[in-house]
Amino acid sequence: MDQAEQLRIIKASQQSKTLARVITVTSGKGGVGKSNLAVQFRKLDKRVIILDADFGLANIEIMFGAVPKHNLYDLIYQGKSIRDIITWGPMEVGFISGGSGIAGMSNLSRDYLNYIIQNLAELDSIADIILVDTGAGIADAVLEFLVASGEILLVTTPEPASITDAYSLLKALYRHPRYREADTKVKMIANRVDRVQEGEILYQKLNAVVERYLKIPMTYLGSVPQDGQLTKAVMQQMPVSIQNPLAKSSLAYEQIAQRLLGKEEAERQPKRGMAAFFSHIVSRR
Repeated sequence: MDQAEQLRIIKASQQSKTLARVITVTSGKGGVGKSNLAVQFRKLDKRVIILDADFGLANIEIMFGAVPKHNLYDLIYQGKSIRDIITWGPMEVGFISGGSGIAGMSNLSRDYLNYIIQNLAELDSIADIILVDTGAGIADAVLEFLVASGEILLVTTPEPASITDAYSLLKALYRHPRYREADTKVKMIANRVDRVQEGEILYQKLNAVVERYLKIPMTYLGSVPQDGQLTKAVMQQMPVSIQNPLAKSSLAYEQIAQRLLGKEEAERQPKRGMAAFFSHIVSRR
């Protein structure tokens, strides 16, 4: 798909529409907390869709205790509409399973790609915020989603392996031929910390190395503490933000969601919408 064609699709999809805010959530290892973040957005009266861009088993299915009847593959190859492939979970958080459908997009004809992207653009009228879960690691598919996203939430833990993986992920992003600093905002969340100060120190250490070697601007959103209530909620297939709203981890997710939706943050963060997001992904063709 050439640039002129992409711009035409994006412009057409954006006319007289409110664009969704597309946030890509990623980590060197699993456990990014997207379901709890989605719940907190819903509590702030935002419509939320989670797009699972992981090719493995979707953690969100386990967390919500719901198995989707359809996925992105059915939209592409079986004629299903975008609304047909949304599974609705607790608090009306929507979920779309990507599966092999995302990988298959790179093999579609230009005309059919246009059709699919226009369908995906309908999500802008269904959701205010779309959380894209890339899964863990630095596979090519993960990097394509990160490059396409203007807003990246990087989740890491104090474990040395997690910190190393987070840096490796940012390094791979920095070296990607289509990465543009001006178009990308990376925001870090420290997960499973024993105290607030531990998360701040983790950010400072990682950011110091990133600034020195990669020159990637990175901001800090906050931390999520170690919490037995969170573990209990996971075992019962329910987001802790629903099961125990006053748990330490629930309150932490609430603060992070509020920071992401703050007036100053919203003014700095432009909304791309889903047409621009997916057009960017398939532009490598």
